[in-house]
Amino acid sequence: MLDEAWALSPSVALRPEPFGALAYHFGTRKLTFLKRPELVTVVRVLALLADHPDVRSALLAAGVPGTQHAAYDAALSGLARADMIRPRDEETTR
Repeated sequence: MLDEAWALSPSVALRPEPFGALAYHFGTRKLTFLKRPELVTVVRVLALLADHPDVRSALLAAGVPGTQHAAYDAALSGLARADMIRPRDEETTR
């Protein structure tokens, strides 16, 4: 996942909270708590489709140390299973 391009699902909204953020999927009505501010930053970077070609560069831009990338890979994989984030393709970036 770290070397792939991902984006926030178009059906998901993020709401900032003191503990991090809530991610709500309008299609599945699933609510996910993002409890680490750094994870929220990474997901926002993905949501903005910034100039980051993959998750690893988004993690670096968010200031996440390389030693923590595996943990973020696991967290983002969980978000992918819940359809909170999706692989970014040509259509998503237009």
